[in-house]
Amino acid sequence: MLKLLFLTISLFAAAAQAAPQQMTLVYDLYRNGHKLGQVTDTFTRSGSRYTLTSETRANGPLKMLWPGTIRLESTGLVTPQGLRPTQFQHARSDAPHKLATARLDWKQRSIAWQYKGDSWTVDGLQNGTQDQLSQVYQFMFAPSLPADYSLQVVSGRDLNDYRYAKREGGNLQTPLGTLATRQYQRITQQPDEKTVTVWVAPARNNLPVQIRVSEDGVVLEQRLVSASVKD
Repeated sequence: MLKLLFLTISLFAAAAQAAPQQMTLVYDLYRNGHKLGQVTDTFTRSGSRYTLTSETRANGPLKMLWPGTIRLESTGLVTPQGLRPTQFQHARSDAPHKLATARLDWKQRSIAWQYKGDSWTVDGLQNGTQDQLSQVYQFMFAPSLPADYSLQVVSGRDLNDYRYAKREGGNLQTPLGTLATRQYQRITQQPDEKTVTVWVAPARNNLPVQIRVSEDGVVLEQRLVSASVKD
């Protein structure tokens, strides 16, 4: 029994070590098929702590839709089970008063939000909970990914249950070459729920190479155009 336990721990540790120390990923962003701008995601790791940021900048004729920069930031720990966020922020450069912050207290099993002068706390934080940004990169850090993948997802103002189904995603052209992908799509219960689909490349440690979000008749899609990954 002890040998099995030690083997399990060593496999988890190996999975965590295989994950990158630093990444800069650039995606072209499309809105309903039209080029909107770019998204730059940056991941850095120092010991067991990580910082993950995502900055979206619109350009061209659709810039009026997002006149400023949208910045998401996730900070927390890298554990044998993957990412464990402790804080998530959603900010807009053109509307600083709309800064939204969520703090995850793993000891108290609670989440505390702050938004536009209001603050509130919700109990019931579950193991494996991710935030709006870290959920995409948890595919790279989780020791294993089941075919039916369920988790809580924290945004700047609420908490939702997500359930992903896995299927083959086909081959996609990327700056790293043509990569075979797996697709994880959120299973929704209501017609108005947000749909999230992530294409990851198993040969590249489940690097997310394409992301699609559909909500309220708007489809936003990120397609990887540049990748710098350091182990």
